[in-house]
Amino acid sequence: MLRASMVLVGVLATWATVGAAQDQTADPRVTRLVREVRHELNLLPYYGVFDNLAFKVEPGGKVTLIGQVRKPTLKSDAERAVKSVEGVDTVDNQLEVLPLSPNDDRIRLRVYRTIYRTPSLERYGIQAVPPIHIIVKNGNVTLEGVVASQADKNLANIKARGVPGTFKVTNNLRVESSSTDHP
Repeated sequence: MLRASMVLVGVLATWATVGAAQDQTADPRVTRLVREVRHELNLLPYYGVFDNLAFKVEPGGKVTLIGQVRKPTLKSDAERAVKSVEGVDTVDNQLEVLPLSPNDDRIRLRVYRTIYRTPSLERYGIQAVPPIHIIVKNGNVTLEGVVASQADKNLANIKARGVPGTFKVTNNLRVESSSTDHP
């Protein structure tokens, strides 16, 4: 039996798809759309560690894009890519374009170097799009994505908090074992 109220949320991460758990009664069309939308967004050429692309897929083919991007072109490219997926009827593009800020750019680079040069976290940095995304807005840092352990989540948080110039760090990293859907 299909549940009309089911909404799947996908967050682009190379280790796992984060979001609402998918159970045995999930609509296979929605599951296919989640997989295909995730694939199309991962292929975007300018999607990187400083962007946070997330989405919701609803029965009926509505996709809502959520998250933050540094470049307006990535926002429009993401919408165009999702619209090209067969079965997507409408796209609600709620991606936030982050403000231009040399200070935020400096913080991004410092947080990136601090996290990905830490010996126990550097393994995450070897992927095309590293799974720890660093979002900086007005000096406030948000960590998004998926890590393998609670220790890695805590360490990334500690490292980000130690970067000079950051006002606040929000750690939204999820631990892989707590995710229910793996690519």
